[in-house]
Amino acid sequence: MIIVKKKILIIIPALALLMLGAFIYNSSVNTKVKVGEQAPNISLASTNGQNIELESLKGKYVLVDFWASWCGPCRRENQNLVRAYNKFKDQKFKDSQGFTVYSVSLDNDIEIWKKAIKNDKLVWPNHVSALIKWDCPAAASYGVSSIPSSFLLDPAGKIIAIDLTGTLLEAELDKLIEN
Repeated sequence: MIIVKKKILIIIPALALLMLGAFIYNSSVNTKVKVGEQAPNISLASTNGQNIELESLKGKYVLVDFWASWCGPCRRENQNLVRAYNKFKDQKFKDSQGFTVYSVSLDNDIEIWKKAIKNDKLVWPNHVSALIKWDCPAAASYGVSSIPSSFLLDPAGKIIAIDLTGTLLEAELDKLIEN
């Protein structure tokens, strides 16, 4: 009887940990949009208050990047985005010219957001935010439940990859360059 109780005391916490891990994994997996689908349009205010529509960037490869100034992993990933942007912004691809980033911030303070853009040297022109953190309708339409989160779009606005971090974004863009 004591052995059975010990096994139960070991099995129950192990099952609870497995279930918690599955819940966390499933809650961070994007379920709203998929590779091959048309990306939902986004129209949000830039740092100067002018709306920038994602659809206005069709004709280029676009990385839709969800991030925030208060997100440590996002700030570290920004280094990779800057490197990829500088390398590919003027490249001739097989079916288009150029690459850009459309940054969607989940910040709620415009001055802190602007400071992060400057400090991280995010030189592309497409920075937008609803300034309402997680209540951002764009994050909801993409199913973003954790950041950084990104979506690579082809020149027609279709999603061709999701969450390319580190050097994976550069590797994917390298494949698309005209030879």
